[in-house]
Amino acid sequence: MDAIEQKIVQKIDENREALIAFGRDIYTHAELGFKEFRSAGKFTDALKALNLPVIETGLALTGVKGYLKPKAEGPVLALIGELDALRIPSHACVNPETQAAHCCGHHAQLAGVVGAALALTDPEVAAALDGNVVFFAVPAEEYGEIAFKNQLREEGKIRYGGGKCELIRIGAFDDISLSLAHHLSNEGPSAGDGSSNGFVSKVIRILGRAAHAAGAPHLGVNALNAAALGHTALQYQRETFKDEDHVRVHPIITKGGDLVNVVPDEVVLEALVRAKDIGAIQDADRKTDRAYKAGADALGAGYEIETMPGYLPKIPTQAHPALLEALKAVFPGREIKTQDHHGSASTDVGDLQHIQPVLSFQTGGSRGAYHSPQFEITDEEEAYISTAKIFALASYGLLKDKAAAARKITAGYKPVFTRDSYIQFMESLIRKERKEVRGNE
Repeated sequence: MDAIEQKIVQKIDENREALIAFGRDIYTHAELGFKEFRSAGKFTDALKALNLPVIETGLALTGVKGYLKPKAEGPVLALIGELDALRIPSHACVNPETQAAHCCGHHAQLAGVVGAALALTDPEVAAALDGNVVFFAVPAEEYGEIAFKNQLREEGKIRYGGGKCELIRIGAFDDISLSLAHHLSNEGPSAGDGSSNGFVSKVIRILGRAAHAAGAPHLGVNALNAAALGHTALQYQRETFKDEDHVRVHPIITKGGDLVNVVPDEVVLEALVRAKDIGAIQDADRKTDRAYKAGADALGAGYEIETMPGYLPKIPTQAHPALLEALKAVFPGREIKTQDHHGSASTDVGDLQHIQPVLSFQTGGSRGAYHSPQFEITDEEEAYISTAKIFALASYGLLKDKAAAARKITAGYKPVFTRDSYIQFMESLIRKERKEVRGNE
């Protein structure tokens, strides 16, 4: 390592205990998407302590941007840390106030970005960077609580359910040239990124007619039975999905009735419809609607189906040399893998990739299934401290020497969408259909 790289590592090591404390604090105070006000506040406080010249807050409700320099010529690199967690009440470190737990490791991203900020704000290090760095905490990567997000939309507070999607819409990425993203991995350190599924989200209301469930069920229309038929019809669609499309349709029932002795007159479902590409998503989307409409029609029930854009599929990216060098410096002697497989999960990193170049890396320090109560942090040094070092070292690698590496990446990138055309596409996915209950007509 050269003198600047050595100083980066030294600054992070000097602040090791504070960074681990920050990571633990976020881990044990997990919050859900577009509700991460405490986490955003802690991130903001950490940036203010470094006397950054510009800090923007309240972006897409909870997003925070801190700029290394007030103005700088050259590329602007964003280091991205995601704020939100998952609703997993049975996790050992659940936040009892929110029922949320960081079972996907977003808190490690935030700790990594804060650690990188500690190092990159050193005057000698900052002077070696030709360009600017944005320390960016972003909301709502986990796409849950769809009805809540639709309510925020109706109130005019957001338009899209994903944090980066909303930040793209409001122009918060307009001044950024390229981004660097991180995720924990049980498989250890790696760089690059494979493809992933995209999806649309749905809130499906099956509309019935209430009646006494024992005394006069013939006067009612049972919305729960209609929803069950819809579930069954959806299962029969699955053999029509091609294996190579990696289709996943997974609904939950958020309301199944009001009282056990009343025929359910409304059942509410939330569903994500995922696939590898946009055509396959649209095909599965049509079949999902058809299944629940058929269940409703069979019993004379009505329905309301609201479809919203979710995330775009992720675009495969190679492991950049600046990232590989940073990983090798932090993990000498360890195997550094490269990611190139397809994942059936989804992330709004895919949306950002359609707008600008995004580099990705992974660190270890965790075990147990993600999105489950079994997830846990096993090595805080790797999860928090190593992540911070790689964020910072890669930033230097990309922006040193007149930002040659960053300029080459941006010059060679061909965006799929402009911000305006991205918004046009997202708007084209929004629709609502309704049919009233008919009963035994």
